[in-house]
Amino acid sequence: MAPKGYVRLRQDPHDDQSSTEEPVLDSTTVHEIRAEQDAHVGVKTVEAAGRVFGKYSRWALFIGLGLASYVYSLDGSTTFTYLSFAASSFGEHSLIASIQVAQSIIIAVGKPVIAKVADVTSRGTAYLVVLVLYVIGYIVIASAQNIGSIAGGIIIYACGYTGLQLLTQIIIADITTLKWRGFVSGMTSAPFIVNGFIGSNISASILEHAGWRWGYGMFAILVPASLSPLIVTLYWAENKAKKLGLVEEALRRTAPGYIEPVKQKLTIVQRLWRFTEQLDLIGLVFLGAAVALILLPLTLSQTASSGWKNPSIIAMLIVGVILLFVFAAWDFKFAKKPVVAWRFMRNRSVTAAAWIGFFDFISYYLTSTYLQSYIFVVKPWSLVNVNYFASTQTIALTVFGITAGVLMRFLHRYKYLLVIGLCIRLLGVGLMIHSRGANASDVEIVWTQILQGIGGGFAAVASQVGAQASVPHADVAMITAVVLLWTEIGGGVGGALAGAIWTNTMPGKLDKYLSFLPKEQRDALFGSITDVVAYPRGDPIREGVISAYDDTMKIMIIAATALSVIPIFLALLMPNWYLGDKQNAVDDADLTGETVNDEERRRED
Repeated sequence: MAPKGYVRLRQDPHDDQSSTEEPVLDSTTVHEIRAEQDAHVGVKTVEAAGRVFGKYSRWALFIGLGLASYVYSLDGSTTFTYLSFAASSFGEHSLIASIQVAQSIIIAVGKPVIAKVADVTSRGTAYLVVLVLYVIGYIVIASAQNIGSIAGGIIIYACGYTGLQLLTQIIIADITTLKWRGFVSGMTSAPFIVNGFIGSNISASILEHAGWRWGYGMFAILVPASLSPLIVTLYWAENKAKKLGLVEEALRRTAPGYIEPVKQKLTIVQRLWRFTEQLDLIGLVFLGAAVALILLPLTLSQTASSGWKNPSIIAMLIVGVILLFVFAAWDFKFAKKPVVAWRFMRNRSVTAAAWIGFFDFISYYLTSTYLQSYIFVVKPWSLVNVNYFASTQTIALTVFGITAGVLMRFLHRYKYLLVIGLCIRLLGVGLMIHSRGANASDVEIVWTQILQGIGGGFAAVASQVGAQASVPHADVAMITAVVLLWTEIGGGVGGALAGAIWTNTMPGKLDKYLSFLPKEQRDALFGSITDVVAYPRGDPIREGVISAYDDTMKIMIIAATALSVIPIFLALLMPNWYLGDKQNAVDDADLTGETVNDEERRRED
């Protein structure tokens, strides 16, 4: 049987031992996509632009992507350290957690918004929006005169940051065939290998010699300089395709009902209403509000009075869940151009990839939220070595994500690497039950992170390519956003679970192992790792805290290990698409939207 949503066309000619089918879209899916074609003008524009790229302009595009990827990596490796100093300069250090909660919500919710903008307008326009948000956000932060301005600037900047991450993956899907997509996608993370080591040195130097304002303000200059080559290249190709009539030709072929109304002189109100329908603005509002109200309780419950019993926390969570159902009803029943179409729910590859990311991030945040603090307490390492340890998994993820891309280029399959990667990741998490700190050698501890990085690198690239392969080009941007959004929500759940386990278990363990200390001192040790490391290893107080940390971390790691099994079963449910010379595996279109005939398909290597 073919995956639901598709019909069987023929056996895969490239693998005699595989029963994987080469499918086409079913009539329902085709009808849904055609009904939304005027909301996919950006897709037709980038397909038409692909026909005007030459050797040098294509290299300019890849160089632009490289610069965009580097500035994204440098940003992620440095700016997070400035917030503590910025907030402290206004005497508001305690508000950092609230600002970070708001930032994490925007990073999650912003993905489908940017994806819709990229689909409705063009990829170049979406990048320009991201650039403007980035620059305005950093200017507001760098010139802030109070903590409120910093918070506002970070929210604006977060829209640009999440958009840059998403658009890079969308453009890669636009311009690469399936067999190369994993490799190119992995290469965009390569700057983290360098910045994982030098980022802390850069931020420390700026804080010491220039101050946090320059740290933020520097990116108001670096981001335009880095993104401009990519934006100029995209606009050049889009405008050339329009002048040659390629965009209009594509739209007349696929969306004949779109061209004539656009040429008519519509009123401003009519244009705004048309744009609102194309963006599904109502759906985006429902989705954003639902995700925000679900994530807020997960992140604030640790610090709110009475925790989960706080009426405000309960109310937000209930309203958030209700709004999620309201959003589903709106998009599945009433929206003309929905953010999340019902065909996504019918697609086994998309739903499996989203749930794989969801459970994987829960597992990851259960083990990582307090890991750096734990290692700082149980190991006699310098702060620099603790920071290097914290970067180990990220660097391994990057290296083996690229490796996965190379292997997929020659294997022409992704499912093998996905399942193997998730098994390796499970091994790395499971080994932490024993090798998590006090009772393990340095080599054992580092290897648990390397194994998780190897498995995570394989799985992240493979699951994304698998999801993108399962949909036509018109849906690539949105399903990429949906999978990443659901993954981010998993991260919020994982962080909340880690916080709940820590706050409910750690005080009792300190009471158990440090019963000889007064409660005030135990509370101080619970609230500050600097108070803990003031006692040397071998001191009864330091050893008691280590035992308490050890017992608490063990609970989180066992839970993470159990949850890491679920993605393996989900991966087994995914179809093993053939990764060839097409944009996706479910229609016969190449990167320019043209049909690939049978003879060309048979020549795929």
